[in-house]
Amino acid sequence: MINFHPTDKQLRQFAEGNISSAMALVVAAHCDMCSHCQEKVDEVNVELAQDIENIAAHEMTDPAFEKMLAEITAKPMIDTRPAIVPKIELDGRFFDVPRPLRRYVRNTGNWSKLLGKVWQAPVDIGEAGAAHFIFMENGGQVPEHTHRGNELTLVVNGEFSDGLADYDTGDFLVMDNEHIHSPHSNNKDGCLVFSIVDEPLHFTSGLARLLNPFSHLFFK
Repeated sequence: MINFHPTDKQLRQFAEGNISSAMALVVAAHCDMCSHCQEKVDEVNVELAQDIENIAAHEMTDPAFEKMLAEITAKPMIDTRPAIVPKIELDGRFFDVPRPLRRYVRNTGNWSKLLGKVWQAPVDIGEAGAAHFIFMENGGQVPEHTHRGNELTLVVNGEFSDGLADYDTGDFLVMDNEHIHSPHSNNKDGCLVFSIVDEPLHFTSGLARLLNPFSHLFFK
């Protein structure tokens, strides 16, 4: 059950296109998994469409505006060919990903062991930030850390906890330097998440603090 969602403000900014590309990607992926948030976005889109109609009512005498509006509202051609749905693979196990993330599957690098039972694969999403698919096996744990910047996370498959809350498939998380947590999964099938950070993590306890000078190597 999805319990953690973007705020109403974030959903509105997403619908309006007034949000960072990193946030837009993770919010879009969450909405693909969450009908509740998709309905809220649809409501904002209806409002925006009404605004366009109101503008159009005053501008219909302008041929250039008519042409622009026709291009915006034109329906795209529907491709009826069966789609091949890309999936994330790790050791012979395949994971479905939300539709907004599928185009990045081919931009996903090789899996490497991060720490213990935690694996990560870098994802090239351009200049939006450092993105990774991260898989925590049953018993896998990321050492306690905070964030120098922002961390956006979507739970793609499975469950994990971090000392702050328990998260399930579809949950949306935003962490910053006010949060200290240690993600770990006790789910028998592990947990796959998609994460974007704009600055390296800062480990806060135990021997993991020795990794701080090198943390940019883990989340580059």
